[in-house]
Formats: sequence, C-alpha cells, structure tokens
Amino acid sequence: MLSPRDAVADQNFLGDPAPRLLGAVWTLLVINTLGSQGADTIIPIPKPVAQIVTMGAVVGAFLLALLINPRIQLRPSAYLLILTLLLVASIASSVRMESGYGALLRCFRFTVFVATLWLVTRWWHDWLALVRHHVRAIAAVLATVLLGLVISPGTARPESYGGRVVGAIWPLTPPQVGLYSATVTGLVVLLWLGNRTTRTSMLLLAVPAVGLLLLSHTRTALIGLVAGLAVALLSLASTSERARKVFTRAALAAGLAVLVVGPALQTWFRRGQDDLSSLTGREKVWDALLAAPRTVSEQFLGVGLTNKSFDGLPIDSSWLAVYQEQGYMGLALVVAFLATLLAVAALRPPSLARACALFLIFYTIIASYTEAGLGDASPYLLNLFLAAALLATGARSTPRPEVRT
Repeated sequence: MLSPRDAVADQNFLGDPAPRLLGAVWTLLVINTLGSQGADTIIPIPKPVAQIVTMGAVVGAFLLALLINPRIQLRPSAYLLILTLLLVASIASSVRMESGYGALLRCFRFTVFVATLWLVTRWWHDWLALVRHHVRAIAAVLATVLLGLVISPGTARPESYGGRVVGAIWPLTPPQVGLYSATVTGLVVLLWLGNRTTRTSMLLLAVPAVGLLLLSHTRTALIGLVAGLAVALLSLASTSERARKVFTRAALAAGLAVLVVGPALQTWFRRGQDDLSSLTGREKVWDALLAAPRTVSEQFLGVGLTNKSFDGLPIDSSWLAVYQEQGYMGLALVVAFLATLLAVAALRPPSLARACALFLIFYTIIASYTEAGLGDASPYLLNLFLAAALLATGARSTPRPEVRT
C-alpha cells in the first residue's frame, strides 16, 4: 500500500485523466494524414476541397489541443525534439522556393502538426486512452472503405489499380488501406493479449481489417504486420504465457498455411506480375532520382517539401523522399529518431505498452522501404508518436486491466 507521500507523487506522475476532447484532436490528426489524392470516389471530391479538409483538420486539431491544454504543459520527448529539428531543416530547404509555394504550405501544415503533437504529450501517461483513440479513428476510416465497397464495388476496386480495393468515399490508395488495416489489426490483437479488450471486440475489428488488407494486395503492409506482431509477441514471451501460446500457434499456423495454400499466397504476392525484382517500376524512379545532378546545398538540405514525386512519378520510398526533400541532414535526423525509439524500447522492461510500441516501430521501418512518409506529416509519424508515448510511460504507470474498447 502506498504511503500518503508516495500516493501524491504517483498522482503527480500520472497527471489528470485524458479529456474527451482528446479523441477529437486525435481524429482530426488522422484526417489530416489521409491525404487528398487517390482513386476516384463515388461522389467526386475536387482535389482543392480535399486539401482544404485535410489542412483545416490539422488547424482544428491544434486549436482544440490548445483549448484542453491552455497552460501549454508539455512532456520532454527526444522523438519530438528530433522531429522538430527535421521541421526546421524542412523550412530551411523550402524557403529557397526550388519546389514552389506548395513547399511553404506543406511546411505550415508540418509545423502545426508537430506543435499539436507537443501539446498532446501532456496526456502521455494515459497511453491506453491514446491507443484506443488511434484504433477508433483508423477503424472509422476503414469503415468508409467497407461502405464504399458495399455501395459501389466497381468504384472500390477499379481496373486502374488492378482490382485492388481503394477508398470510394474518401480518395484512399491501396497502400493506405493496407497501412490502416495492418495498424488496427496489430494493435487490437495486442490489446486482446493484454486483456485490454474483449475477444468479440478484437474479432469485430481485426477480421474486417485483415480482409481489407488482403483485398488491397499491399505486400509491404502484410509483411510489416507479420514481422511487427512477431517482434511484439517475442517481447512479451518472457512474461506472458498467453503470448507464448499465441506465438507458437501462429508460427505453426503460418507454416501450415505455406504448405497448404503456398501457390495461392505466391499468386497473391505476385499480383499478376512476372518479375518482382523491379518492385513494380519503383527502381526506375529511384535510379533516376539518385542520378539527377545536385548542388552541394541540395545534397545537404534537399529541395524542400514536395508531393513526394520525382518527374511526375511517385517516389514510394521514405528514405529517397527524405533525401530528395531534406537531403543528408534529413536522413540523419530520421535515422536519429528511429534509433532513439529502438534504444528506449530495448531499455524498457517487457510490458504491453512496450510490445505495442515495438509493433508500430518495426512496421514503420519495414514500410519505409517502399512507402513515403517519414519526412512530413503522415500516418507513419503519427504511429511513431504513439510509440513514443507508449515508451514514455516506463514501468511505473500501468493502467488497470480493462476490457472495453
């Protein structure tokens, strides 16, 4: 039993409970990272309108965060400090106007995004609330994908994307659908293992999410989900018999699946392509980007924030996108915040919060090879912020076992 002095200290450490408006702040941050371009939708959404919605969402999130945190109480964060330095590098590269006025608008969005994350650090102690807000917001996005698939299957699985599922309500690309599906699946499975949600809630969220992931045919998302969950379960194996059983059964099931449905899996991974070595044409863009002549300043600071394309084609790599936009300085900062998160995770004792953080970190690292998003406001930076919050809880603040979702 805690002494009165220890109880007061523990209460100060934990802080006040997360307000209800925090869920609205987080939802607006998720909306901001949805992007404004993708497949055709059932009701056409002009790109300027989509941009206004996403830009307005981050501004709204910032104002709401100020409303619930008027004294601007912040928690120290190495991740956010390095991310702020990346923002400064982005502004320094963008003010030279090599990428036009759009770079300055992206810098403004990135600035408001980072400032909002700093304001949210006040409630890092309530990590379970943050995870639930994240799952609910992303599940709502996936619900719009399911709704579009039901209303207009042809629009939701267009021939232009090879029949892969897209967002027919809001313009979402197959990789985005895969990212959100994998994130929801991984987190709810881990929450169920940690007795923080019911089996029914887990199945209601994970089963449709896995279905959308398979329909999106996003190979990176599937690999990231499997690898991230494997690392998370291994991190819990030493302290959780349930995690050990799930890991063993999952490994046996995976081995059996490879033997029984191996040809079907191979067909799914190929997506009708004869050669996977070129990564669906990505290497041509990557080679052209690396071969392009650059000044010393462009090598060091990049050309400023862009729409993550080169010569009109998507870069589809976080590392090359950061090199293009923020140069070697940006690459060094991205490596720094990823290394910091991994180092902190290695030092934390086994816990559910640490397992969720490891899942998010490893998924992001795997996805960064073929998806852009580590150098600008994106779902990946939001996932890493949540991982930082989970790791910041340390070993002291462990929420009571709960089963609501």
